[in-house]
Amino acid sequence: MSRTAQDLIAGTAGGIAQVLVGQPFDIVKVRMQTAPKGTYRGMLDCAGGIFKNEGPLAFYKGTLTPLLGIGVCVSIQFGAMEYSKRLFAKRNLESGIGGPRGILLTGPQLLASGAFAGLANGIVSGPVEHIRIRLQTQSATNPEYKGPWDAIKKIHAKRGIAGIYKGQVATLWREGSGYAVYFWAYEKLMQREMATKQIARDQVHPAKTVLFGAAAGYALWAVIYPIDMIKSRMQTDGFSPADGQKYTSMLDCVRKVWRTEGPGAFVRGLGPTVIRSPFANGATFLGFEMANRLLHKLVHEESVTPF
Repeated sequence: MSRTAQDLIAGTAGGIAQVLVGQPFDIVKVRMQTAPKGTYRGMLDCAGGIFKNEGPLAFYKGTLTPLLGIGVCVSIQFGAMEYSKRLFAKRNLESGIGGPRGILLTGPQLLASGAFAGLANGIVSGPVEHIRIRLQTQSATNPEYKGPWDAIKKIHAKRGIAGIYKGQVATLWREGSGYAVYFWAYEKLMQREMATKQIARDQVHPAKTVLFGAAAGYALWAVIYPIDMIKSRMQTDGFSPADGQKYTSMLDCVRKVWRTEGPGAFVRGLGPTVIRSPFANGATFLGFEMANRLLHKLVHEESVTPF
């Protein structure tokens, strides 16, 4: 099994863990982001309304799409990240920097690798999140879509591939900037842990992996939350003026939200994200690292580091 194949499989494991842990928090975040101002008094009011009116399973509404799609997305993220890291490590080795195998990447190298991973991921995450958000925000009593495949077919039939990729510009801005910081934070913490304790990557305790993943998650959302809110608004907006379209572009959305709802709208729904982030991102990196270690052992590799 090639190293890239192992990274992709391990990334899928991380993605599945992320969805199962984070989905209930995510639906609350999306409802708060996209609802008119004043709809909910806060996170608990939103969550309580969902539970009362739609039942406990509503917290996993639209989960099939992210379970399949986010698994692929996180697989792409880690596959692209590890591939980029290997390229930089090879360059470092040729230049005589970055340690014995050139694997101690610099901050700019990690930021570039993370941005590359985010943009690669955005090609898939854009439509996956669009469909998920449509399902999460549709009426419980009179839903327009029966499920993810029904949503994809109906949107494609009316709007083509452009309809599926609605909000893609905002998605790419979010993914590129967010994952640059996300992977930089995680890798820097891992580098520090290995240097301080003089251990290999596979010897880092799983609890530390969860902790570093949680910290990386907070760094991610500190950078991207306002962009994520704009993306959610655009992905729940009408497809045309006849459908009640409010925003013609990402910049138009920013201007209108700022003018009509004020700066507070850009952080609405932040509460469930702050609570969700350490669990979901800790689970993501734990799933990736543990799966990677297991795969490396199964193929009898001498080293279980991702290089």
